[in-house]
Amino acid sequence: MTSRRVFFLTPGVAAATLAAVPKRRQDLPTPALIVELDKFEANLAKMAGHLKQSGLGFRPHAKTHKTAEIAKLCEKAGAVGSCAAKLSEAIALADGGARGLLITTAVIGRDKIAQGIALAKRRPDTIFVIDHTQNADDWDAAARAAGLRVNLALDLWVGRRTGILCGEPSLALARHVSRLKNVRLQGLQAYSGPSSHTRPFEKRVAATQQAMGEAVETRALIERDGIACNWLSGGSTGTWNIDPSIKGITELQPGSFMFMDIDYRRIGAQGAEEFHDFQQSLFVIATVVSRPKPEMAVIDGGFKAFATDRGYGPELRHRPEIKFSFGGDEHGVLTDSGAKVGDRLEFLVPHCDPTVNLYDTIYAVRGDIVEAAWPVSARGKSQ
Repeated sequence: MTSRRVFFLTPGVAAATLAAVPKRRQDLPTPALIVELDKFEANLAKMAGHLKQSGLGFRPHAKTHKTAEIAKLCEKAGAVGSCAAKLSEAIALADGGARGLLITTAVIGRDKIAQGIALAKRRPDTIFVIDHTQNADDWDAAARAAGLRVNLALDLWVGRRTGILCGEPSLALARHVSRLKNVRLQGLQAYSGPSSHTRPFEKRVAATQQAMGEAVETRALIERDGIACNWLSGGSTGTWNIDPSIKGITELQPGSFMFMDIDYRRIGAQGAEEFHDFQQSLFVIATVVSRPKPEMAVIDGGFKAFATDRGYGPELRHRPEIKFSFGGDEHGVLTDSGAKVGDRLEFLVPHCDPTVNLYDTIYAVRGDIVEAAWPVSARGKSQ
């Protein structure tokens, strides 16, 4: 963990001095993004221990936190590395010392592939996904020119996002990659996003087994053809206790488990209406800045403080009955909360990933003490 004696020195980010970072939770400037370390650490230990016991690799997805500091904490907990949604995100994580990077979106175009080659020189264990022969050929040519051998994985279409169809189309692409001399086939990526939020739990089990079953069958098909394919990465927070029962998956890439949010809470769990397998550890602190009416309190957090992609806003901590509505970019409105001007309130976030992307810093707190300030160094890295 980053201590209060050593904060951060990240390229392009000014170093924070001890004096510049408030020592107490109540002194943080709002809106402030905080993670409660006791809950975060418990979540990380639970997931890492579960996957170790299941015999699966652990490669958490950094699109959730976008910080090299958390990526390195995951490695210390037993992770083989981190997933990154985009190339620029992976580069930012590598700049901060993260290793074992899997870029889960295909890197397309000469300039981006050149950046990927530069990353592979620094981090030879980086894995890049592909779903098209032209992209494989482009990587092979760039690797040949650089004198490298690059790790490629087939991205399978199991989640209505990107990827090549399972079965024969994947086998044909695997054959093509196996004939290239400057790339090596790492294996398969199969991320079924829709499965992770299918509810109730019984339907989530069925959706996961179908999606990942197709991936496992594709892996077996490729191996029967004589092509080594001993790696299959996928899974999510919502399927963390389903995927290990599917023989043929070798590692999981969950992300939201470390923070949690309202969206994941709503997916439900086995025998329960709400998902509480992991603790809510991420919160936004906001300040009441106005009381235009007796029944109305306005906080200094609006569209720029909370993700808005889920169609609902944040939830006042410990008071879910209080109604919140967005009041614009900078403000949110609470009704009948009883809060006074100057009160500091804490909120559960609707969706953790895009909420983190709104902030420059995550403050790591333990009780009332701010133990660290983690720069969100991959913020905005969507290229």
